[in-house]
Amino acid sequence: MTAMTPDLDKNTGDAARRRGRRRSGYLLMGATLLAAVGIFAGAVRRQPDITPPRFPAAQVVAADFQEAVQSVDRQFTQWARTEGVEMAPRADNLTILRRISLALIGTGLSLEEIRAVEMVPADEQVQWWTEYLLQDRRWADYFSERLSRAFVGTNQGPFLLFRRRKFNQWLAEQLEAGRPYDDIVRQMIAADGLWTDTPPVNFITATMDEDQKNRADPVRLAARTARTFLGQRIDCLQCHDDFLGTMELGEADAPESGTQQHFHQLAAFFAGTGLPDPVFRGIRDDGRTYRYKYLGEESEEEVTPQVPFYRELLPTDGKPRQRLAAWVTHSQNRAFARATVNRIWALLCSRPLVEPVDNIPLHGPVPPILDTLADDFQAHGYDLRRLIRLIVHSQAFQRDSRADFEITETHEACWAVFPVTQLRPEQVAGCLSQIARVTAIDHRSSILTRLQSYGELQDFLKRYGDRGEDEFDSDAITIPQRLLLMNGKLTRERTKNDLVGNTATRIARLVGDDGQAVQLAFLTVLNRYPSPREEQVFVAHLGGKHGNGRVRAMSDMFWALINSTEFSWNH
Repeated sequence: MTAMTPDLDKNTGDAARRRGRRRSGYLLMGATLLAAVGIFAGAVRRQPDITPPRFPAAQVVAADFQEAVQSVDRQFTQWARTEGVEMAPRADNLTILRRISLALIGTGLSLEEIRAVEMVPADEQVQWWTEYLLQDRRWADYFSERLSRAFVGTNQGPFLLFRRRKFNQWLAEQLEAGRPYDDIVRQMIAADGLWTDTPPVNFITATMDEDQKNRADPVRLAARTARTFLGQRIDCLQCHDDFLGTMELGEADAPESGTQQHFHQLAAFFAGTGLPDPVFRGIRDDGRTYRYKYLGEESEEEVTPQVPFYRELLPTDGKPRQRLAAWVTHSQNRAFARATVNRIWALLCSRPLVEPVDNIPLHGPVPPILDTLADDFQAHGYDLRRLIRLIVHSQAFQRDSRADFEITETHEACWAVFPVTQLRPEQVAGCLSQIARVTAIDHRSSILTRLQSYGELQDFLKRYGDRGEDEFDSDAITIPQRLLLMNGKLTRERTKNDLVGNTATRIARLVGDDGQAVQLAFLTVLNRYPSPREEQVFVAHLGGKHGNGRVRAMSDMFWALINSTEFSWNH
């Protein structure tokens, strides 16, 4: 008996430790559940834990800002009158707030955020919410990803020489710090150094591959520079002159038909860009010349760097890429400001003012609004936040997508109504992730929540598809995409019985009033209140159900709202 005592003591101790671990697990689970219930209860009772933005009215009330908004509104009104169409009334605040969220952070509002905005006077809500997001890191992170698609494309680039994550992080830091946009662009075009410690140089290294032998690709860089920063499809001139007469360059009083020379002279600015030996010195300019055999010629010839228009703005001193960067971002280069305004407008409204987004007539007619916003953008130091504020506060952005009159393509073409556009894939995924949580998925969220959300996004995009660089070319939703929303893993995860992880279960378990439960479901999924008819139908659906039956009924409601056309469209 004495020999067995140590084993008995050991077994008794192990059992005690197991009971202790179980108690700790139960306590942790209980604490997590109580925290989740507390957060949910706070949102239901309209007690959000959200810090208001700093000085939200400072710039918006300024006289020059108001004059710019009024000028834009007058021009849109005149455009509609010229087309002979009526204009839709202003949309309700929640619809406008959802548009802003989709544009700036790629998802809808959380229930807690809706409650926070509802505490603000109605006439200040749009301004309050815009400022709140522009002071949130989510905006910088999301916008950097959208802009980088235009800057470096969506391909992974050369494995050893390209660091997309570092480039995106650098770009987000510039946006968050309020760095002028022209300064950001100059850094990308003219940067020297390693792609690891000088992130803007990834604009250059993204074009490198094995065939280039550690040289930048002048053709790809010229094409990207022209399209992204100037809104000009000069790359159409790579192989032949513009015999169709669709590309007009030169000066307004002395226009020139597009030729091969226009494109390859632009490409010549990048000819001397490459990696010296040893490569750890990073990107450098080594003075190599650019040679090309033009169509119809018998041999290659040396091509001197030259810009295709506004040639008087090109500096005579400096390295080729430095000169080009100075010319692209010159305050009198209207093409730069126009291209930026058109792209930012497209990111906010899901459709550009001039289509396609990277093909703006240099001398031909454009909507006057484009030049008004471009002039303001240049005059105020290429401030992206100010440009976003101007667009959001315009009547065109805040118009309803519905009206009492018959809406035609002409109405949408002149922005007499807000255009209805399909959500981009990352917006659909972002909305699906957000509806499972009462609070926003932001810097306050745990690292596990953010990692889960990121993993869900990547997995969803693989199956749903990504538009790549042509993200403003919206096609109708496909059958596989519709099936993924109906039966995919992310939809199942967001609607299953999970008191801690899903809003649908919390509403079913913790909100006894059916009418309030239906309202919370609509606010969470669609960011709006239900109509009286909708509330009546869904209250009847919930009526008389308890326990797991009520959870299943609420999950079915969430599933139905997720698969409604409204959920997948910006309107």
